[in-house]
Amino acid sequence: KDLQRAVANVEEFQARLSTARMEFVPGASMDVNAPAFGRLKGTRIPGFPTPFSYSAQGHLSWELDFWGRVRRSNEAALADLLAREENQRAVILQLVAGVAQAYFELRQLDLQLEIARRTLQSWEESVRIAQARLRQGMIPRLDADQFEAERANAAARIAELERQMIQKENEISVLLGRNPIQIPRGRALTEQVMPPEVPAGLPSVLLQRRPDILQSEQQLAAATARIGVAKAERFPQITLTGLLGVASPQLSSLGSSEFGVAGLGLAGPLLNAQTLGFQQQAAEAQARQALAQYQQTILVAFKEVEDALVAVRTAREQSQAQEAQVVALRSALHLADLRYKGGLSNYLDVLTAKQSLFNAELSLASTRRLQLVSIVQLYRALGGGWNGPPPSRPTAG
Repeated sequence: KDLQRAVANVEEFQARLSTARMEFVPGASMDVNAPAFGRLKGTRIPGFPTPFSYSAQGHLSWELDFWGRVRRSNEAALADLLAREENQRAVILQLVAGVAQAYFELRQLDLQLEIARRTLQSWEESVRIAQARLRQGMIPRLDADQFEAERANAAARIAELERQMIQKENEISVLLGRNPIQIPRGRALTEQVMPPEVPAGLPSVLLQRRPDILQSEQQLAAATARIGVAKAERFPQITLTGLLGVASPQLSSLGSSEFGVAGLGLAGPLLNAQTLGFQQQAAEAQARQALAQYQQTILVAFKEVEDALVAVRTAREQSQAQEAQVVALRSALHLADLRYKGGLSNYLDVLTAKQSLFNAELSLASTRRLQLVSIVQLYRALGGGWNGPPPSRPTAG
């Protein structure tokens, strides 16, 4: 729905630009006067109409743009349109990145739910063994209660993950402009294809593809053009005017009396000159605001790219370390379980090993999601990836 709104916004400013361009074309209008049907008496002036005359007249007006008011107004309208088009690109980019990130988060929840269910089955097996050993008097009640508590903790975690998974599906549905539905799954999180290595030394020219930077640039161009409009308003407006028509006190002889006139019109500020000066100051202040916003957008762009590059590099290193941790903890759990079943160690070794493995597997799933999301964030920070030249930028000139 945000994309539909952005498209409609572009269409609105396309119409505004067409309206501004029509100021280059002479304006024409027509008046028709029919005081009554029949014959009226009144003041009769041959040629030109009176309120007592039947008349039809056309008006023509064309502003001679000596001071550039119309041209600068068109520049501002074009820049406004280009800014809205870049805003539409920004919405598309944000939508694509948002759906990708939400989907990876959903697959992370799926993986964590699978881990939690597998862990729950393991705790149920431990509880079954502990109950049997308790009945045989081989372990105290405390050991059995500890296993029961950990099984309940795993069951609670499953319920929490199921709730988060449904909420994430609802979030993706909203991004897709649909009512909440079940999201179909593709590859598992561990089967997602990782993109190639991000090349070192990415050129800063890639930031030219970011739609928010281009949008701010066009907004600055529009604000600058409006300064020219405000300046031109302080000079007299010179227009070429014309009048052509027919008039007669009798409807039957309307076509026999023709009139016309042409000349130059001059309209300039007098008592409102100071007001127009304040309007120019306001336009200049708006341009300074647009310049500050443009500079701020560039700073934020460099920050987001640097943050994304750091996340891509460190997430890969973190994932490799956590994979080694999970392998070691699985081996430790296997040995602890064998020793416990053989009566060589107490329940604390198994309890600690299972808890550590469960938390490590959940953390590894989160880090794998972070790897993919960091790539998405870099894609968005660079305005659409790092391959290929940046798109050509239209100008408002």
